[in-house]
Amino acid sequence: MKQHILIYPSYFPPIATMVAIAKADKITLEIQDNYQKQTYRNRTYIAHSNGKLLLNIPIEHSKNALRQKTKEVGPDNNFPWLSEHWKSIQVAYRTSPYFEYYEDDLEPLFKKPILNLQDFNIKIVDTIAELIGLEAVFLTSSVFEKQTQLKDMRHLVNCKKEPKYNFDTYHQVFEANHGHIENLSILDLLFNEGPNTLHYLQNQTLEN
Repeated sequence: MKQHILIYPSYFPPIATMVAIAKADKITLEIQDNYQKQTYRNRTYIAHSNGKLLLNIPIEHSKNALRQKTKEVGPDNNFPWLSEHWKSIQVAYRTSPYFEYYEDDLEPLFKKPILNLQDFNIKIVDTIAELIGLEAVFLTSSVFEKQTQLKDMRHLVNCKKEPKYNFDTYHQVFEANHGHIENLSILDLLFNEGPNTLHYLQNQTLEN
Protein backbone atom coordinates (compact mmCIF):
# COMPACT_ATOMS: atom_id res chain seq x y z
CA MET A 1 0.00 0.00 0.00
CA LYS A 2 1.42 3.34 -1.06
CA GLN A 3 1.72 6.14 1.46
CA HIS A 4 2.74 9.74 2.09
CA ILE A 5 5.91 9.88 4.18
CA LEU A 6 7.94 12.60 5.91
CA ILE A 7 11.68 12.05 5.69
CA TYR A 8 14.98 13.95 5.78
CA PRO A 9 17.02 14.46 2.61
CA SER A 10 20.41 12.93 3.31
CA TYR A 11 23.80 12.55 1.67
CA PHE A 12 23.54 9.64 -0.78
CA PRO A 13 20.92 8.12 1.52
CA PRO A 14 21.34 4.74 3.18
CA ILE A 15 19.35 1.88 1.72
CA ALA A 16 16.79 2.01 4.57
CA THR A 17 15.91 5.59 3.67
CA MET A 18 15.61 4.68 0.00
CA VAL A 19 13.36 1.71 0.85
CA ALA A 20 10.99 4.12 2.60
CA ILE A 21 11.09 6.50 -0.38
CA ALA A 22 10.61 3.72 -2.95
CA LYS A 23 7.55 2.35 -1.15
CA ALA A 24 5.80 5.75 -0.99
CA ASP A 25 3.92 7.62 -3.68
CA LYS A 26 4.31 11.01 -1.96
CA ILE A 27 7.47 12.07 -0.16
CA THR A 28 7.67 15.27 1.87
CA LEU A 29 11.27 16.22 2.55
CA GLU A 30 11.74 17.79 5.99
CA ILE A 31 13.61 21.06 5.46
CA GLN A 32 12.60 23.05 8.56
CA ASP A 33 14.63 21.14 11.18
CA ASN A 34 17.48 22.20 13.43
CA TYR A 35 20.81 20.75 12.33
CA GLN A 36 22.10 17.79 14.34
CA LYS A 37 25.61 16.37 14.23
CA GLN A 38 26.49 12.77 13.38
CA THR A 39 23.52 11.90 11.19
CA TYR A 40 23.11 10.93 7.56
CA ARG A 41 22.52 14.60 6.76
CA ASN A 42 26.25 14.94 6.11
CA ARG A 43 27.59 11.38 5.98
CA THR A 44 27.23 8.12 4.13
CA TYR A 45 28.94 4.73 4.20
CA ILE A 46 30.30 2.78 1.24
CA ALA A 47 31.96 -0.62 0.93
CA HIS A 48 35.72 -0.36 0.54
CA SER A 49 38.70 -2.70 0.38
CA ASN A 50 39.21 -2.17 4.12
CA GLY A 51 35.52 -2.67 4.95
CA LYS A 52 32.93 -0.02 5.71
CA LEU A 53 34.19 3.47 4.80
CA LEU A 54 32.69 6.70 6.12
CA LEU A 55 32.35 9.63 3.73
CA ASN A 56 31.77 12.68 5.91
CA ILE A 57 31.02 16.22 4.75
CA PRO A 58 32.84 18.70 7.02
CA ILE A 59 30.42 21.36 8.24
CA GLU A 60 31.06 25.05 8.75
CA HIS A 61 29.43 25.48 12.14
CA SER A 62 27.88 28.64 13.49
CA LYS A 63 30.27 30.82 15.44
CA ASN A 64 27.65 31.57 18.08
CA ALA A 65 25.87 29.21 20.42
CA LEU A 66 22.53 29.41 18.64
CA ARG A 67 21.14 26.33 16.96
CA GLN A 68 21.44 26.33 13.22
CA LYS A 69 18.65 25.41 10.90
CA THR A 70 19.78 22.68 8.52
CA LYS A 71 18.77 24.89 5.59
CA GLU A 72 21.37 27.44 6.78
CA VAL A 73 24.24 24.96 7.04
CA GLY A 74 27.03 24.84 4.48
CA PRO A 75 30.04 22.56 4.05
CA ASP A 76 33.51 23.65 5.07
CA ASN A 77 35.03 23.96 1.61
CA ASN A 78 38.49 24.69 2.98
CA PHE A 79 38.81 20.91 2.94
CA PRO A 80 38.74 19.22 -0.52
CA TRP A 81 36.02 16.81 0.52
CA LEU A 82 34.20 16.70 -2.82
CA SER A 83 37.20 15.47 -4.80
CA GLU A 84 38.22 13.09 -2.03
CA HIS A 85 34.74 11.55 -1.79
CA TRP A 86 34.55 11.07 -5.55
CA LYS A 87 38.01 9.52 -5.60
CA SER A 88 36.99 7.11 -2.80
CA ILE A 89 33.83 6.16 -4.69
CA GLN A 90 35.80 5.55 -7.89
CA VAL A 91 38.35 3.35 -6.11
CA ALA A 92 35.64 1.41 -4.27
CA TYR A 93 33.33 0.75 -7.21
CA ARG A 94 35.30 0.90 -10.45
CA THR A 95 35.10 -2.92 -10.70
CA SER A 96 31.38 -3.08 -9.84
CA PRO A 97 28.99 -4.14 -12.63
CA TYR A 98 27.28 -0.77 -13.16
CA PHE A 99 29.72 1.94 -12.06
CA GLU A 100 30.57 2.99 -15.62
CA TYR A 101 26.86 3.00 -16.48
CA TYR A 102 26.09 5.71 -13.90
CA GLU A 103 29.45 7.46 -13.62
CA ASP A 104 28.68 10.28 -16.05
CA ASP A 105 25.39 11.09 -14.29
CA LEU A 106 26.95 11.26 -10.83
CA GLU A 107 30.34 12.85 -11.43
CA PRO A 108 28.92 16.38 -12.02
CA LEU A 109 27.64 16.39 -8.43
CA PHE A 110 31.26 16.42 -7.28
CA LYS A 111 32.59 19.05 -9.66
CA LYS A 112 31.07 22.32 -8.40
CA PRO A 113 31.59 23.86 -4.95
CA ILE A 114 28.65 23.20 -2.63
CA LEU A 115 27.39 26.19 -0.67
CA ASN A 116 24.31 24.69 0.99
CA LEU A 117 24.14 21.16 2.43
CA GLN A 118 20.37 20.78 2.29
CA ASP A 119 20.06 21.93 -1.31
CA PHE A 120 22.84 19.51 -2.23
CA ASN A 121 21.08 16.60 -0.52
CA ILE A 122 17.79 17.39 -2.27
CA LYS A 123 19.61 17.47 -5.60
CA ILE A 124 21.14 14.07 -4.78
CA VAL A 125 17.75 12.57 -3.91
CA ASP A 126 16.30 13.94 -7.16
CA THR A 127 19.22 12.53 -9.15
CA ILE A 128 18.98 9.07 -7.56
CA ALA A 129 15.21 8.97 -8.05
CA GLU A 130 15.68 9.73 -11.75
CA LEU A 131 18.45 7.14 -12.18
CA ILE A 132 16.44 4.32 -10.62
CA GLY A 133 13.21 5.25 -12.42
CA LEU A 134 11.25 6.22 -9.31
CA GLU A 135 7.96 7.90 -10.12
CA ALA A 136 6.74 9.68 -7.02
CA VAL A 137 5.71 13.17 -5.96
CA PHE A 138 8.34 15.04 -3.95
CA LEU A 139 7.28 17.94 -1.71
CA THR A 140 9.04 19.99 0.96
CA SER A 141 7.81 20.87 4.44
CA SER A 142 6.72 24.42 5.21
CA VAL A 143 6.89 24.24 9.03
CA PHE A 144 8.51 21.87 11.50
CA GLU A 145 6.00 19.66 13.31
CA LYS A 146 7.10 17.33 16.07
CA GLN A 147 3.91 15.33 15.53
CA THR A 148 2.75 14.80 11.98
CA GLN A 149 -0.24 13.29 10.22
CA LEU A 150 2.14 11.83 7.64
CA LYS A 151 3.99 8.55 8.10
CA ASP A 152 7.00 9.84 10.03
CA MET A 153 10.23 8.30 8.76
CA ARG A 154 12.52 11.06 9.99
CA HIS A 155 14.21 8.69 12.45
CA LEU A 156 15.98 7.04 9.51
CA VAL A 157 18.42 9.96 9.38
CA ASN A 158 19.99 8.77 12.64
CA CYS A 159 23.06 6.61 12.21
CA LYS A 160 23.69 5.69 15.85
CA LYS A 161 22.26 2.43 17.22
CA GLU A 162 20.63 1.42 13.96
CA PRO A 163 18.33 -1.60 14.05
CA LYS A 164 19.18 -4.71 12.08
CA TYR A 165 16.98 -4.50 9.01
CA ASN A 166 17.49 -7.99 7.57
CA PHE A 167 17.32 -6.73 4.00
CA ASP A 168 17.88 -9.24 1.21
CA THR A 169 21.55 -9.62 0.39
CA TYR A 170 22.91 -8.69 -3.02
CA HIS A 171 26.38 -9.03 -4.53
CA GLN A 172 28.89 -6.54 -3.12
CA VAL A 173 32.35 -5.93 -4.54
CA PHE A 174 34.27 -6.78 -1.36
CA GLU A 175 31.94 -9.31 0.25
CA ALA A 176 34.49 -12.12 -0.20
CA ASN A 177 36.73 -10.22 2.23
CA HIS A 178 34.24 -8.64 4.62
CA GLY A 179 30.92 -10.45 4.17
CA HIS A 180 27.74 -8.63 3.26
CA ILE A 181 27.45 -5.15 4.83
CA GLU A 182 23.89 -3.98 5.44
CA ASN A 183 22.38 -0.53 4.89
CA LEU A 184 25.22 1.10 3.03
CA SER A 185 24.73 4.14 0.79
CA ILE A 186 22.30 3.80 -2.09
CA LEU A 187 25.42 4.08 -4.27
CA ASP A 188 26.47 0.59 -3.22
CA LEU A 189 23.16 -0.90 -4.33
CA LEU A 190 23.05 1.18 -7.52
CA PHE A 191 26.55 0.22 -8.70
CA ASN A 192 26.00 -3.47 -7.94
CA GLU A 193 22.36 -3.94 -8.98
CA GLY A 194 21.92 -1.28 -11.65
CA PRO A 195 18.46 -1.34 -13.28
CA ASN A 196 17.24 -3.78 -10.60
CA THR A 197 17.71 -1.18 -7.85
CA LEU A 198 14.12 0.06 -7.67
CA HIS A 199 12.70 -3.47 -7.72
CA TYR A 200 15.04 -4.43 -4.88
CA LEU A 201 14.04 -1.41 -2.77
CA GLN A 202 10.32 -1.96 -3.24
CA ASN A 203 10.64 -5.57 -2.12
CA GLN A 204 12.32 -4.86 1.21
CA THR A 205 10.58 -4.48 4.57
CA LEU A 206 11.36 -1.78 7.12
CA GLU A 207 10.86 -2.79 10.74
CA ASN A 208 9.97 0.33 12.72
